Amino acid sequence: MKVILMSDLRHRGRRGEVVEVKPGYARNYLFPQGLAREATPGNLKQFAQERKKIDLRHSAERQAAAEVAAAIAGLRLSLRKRAMETGALYGSVTASEVVEALAARGVEVDRRQVDLAGGIKALGDHLVRIDLHSEVVAELAVTVEAEE
Repeated sequence: MKVILMSDLRHRGRRGEVVEVKPGYARNYLFPQGLAREATPGNLKQFAQERKKIDLRHSAERQAAAEVAAAIAGLRLSLRKRAMETGALYGSVTASEVVEALAARGVEVDRRQVDLAGGIKALGDHLVRIDLHSEVVAELAVTVEAEE
């Protein structure tokens, strides 16, 4: 089934592209989420008319994400966690803890944007990737220290 993507989808394509997907994927996921429309001549014409509004909204979102990325660029977070003598943590640092630490510094991000890449399970310095927008990614330095 051919669909028009209404937003960027990882491993599928970029916004505005006409791609071939399985009918069940389109009916059960893409259409209900508003991520795609069926590629009919009427929908193609309607998308072409809406493209300017979508591009303006996309540009505004990218600009806001770039401002947040600039605020994150100079930050270095320090988190205190219980740890063993070997340096391994009891548990791990979660995305929610990173978001709370950022909020304390005045930077608001959603926990789903934080990519811990397998988690932080040891003391030391770590880089955390934050996907603010499909085109804007920020890296945050996080230092994990042992609690006394």
